[in-house]
Amino acid sequence: MRRIDYDTEQHQNYARGRALSEQQLRTWISAFEAVLPERRPLEGLDVGSGTGRFTPALARTFGPVTGVEPSVRMRSVAEEQSRHPDVRYLAGSAEDMPVPSGSADYALMFLSWHHVQDKPRAAKELARVLRPGGRLLLRANFRDHHPRPWWLDHFPRGFEADAALFQPLHEVIEMFTSDGWRVVSFGMVTEPSYGTLGDMLERLRLRTLSFFSQLSPDELEAGFRSLEQAVAADPGAPAPVFSEPLLTLERSRPTAPR
Repeated sequence: MRRIDYDTEQHQNYARGRALSEQQLRTWISAFEAVLPERRPLEGLDVGSGTGRFTPALARTFGPVTGVEPSVRMRSVAEEQSRHPDVRYLAGSAEDMPVPSGSADYALMFLSWHHVQDKPRAAKELARVLRPGGRLLLRANFRDHHPRPWWLDHFPRGFEADAALFQPLHEVIEMFTSDGWRVVSFGMVTEPSYGTLGDMLERLRLRTLSFFSQLSPDELEAGFRSLEQAVAADPGAPAPVFSEPLLTLERSRPTAPR
């Protein structure tokens, strides 16, 4: 995929284009609660935290959270929007996190895995920062388990271009398990609707999805023209929902001495 520079391209519109409703946020927090320990507090990492759309909610639910984000301007937006006392944001990436070893109970990577340049190194770094038995919540798309949002087919090469951004599920699992991780669960989470078709069109016009950077100007023009014509027929209709994958992995525990 073409590497996206969030400091120049998307930081201004990202928070608005990717905002979650309270119902959507509750759906994801419930999915995370189902695979994390019941004890509180939990120390968390939001890796690729962007503008912080999950970080405060994680802190409210589980305990202190550190957002790790390489983009200066995305971090700046997050810091302006979040005043939660248990949230902090640091410069860093999945491959290089400025936190102590074994300092977190879980890490969330929500649609940030496909941006990671050195994935094997990131798997090792995630293992370093998590405590033994710590869990990684990997909300990523996978080439062979790929959501198909209703608007994607309006763009030339839409599904093909989007799926090409992501690894197959088995490849991700093999990479982690070969490094000592184990799979806890894999499932699909149905996120509530973003509102009406018209609402979704306005979000898409902000072009805050990685997908749009993979298309040519002509493809973008043709796609939005087709999408606008389709939405114009009934802009107030509810936007369809679809299910999204969540893979949970656990950091290996030390082997007990014999």
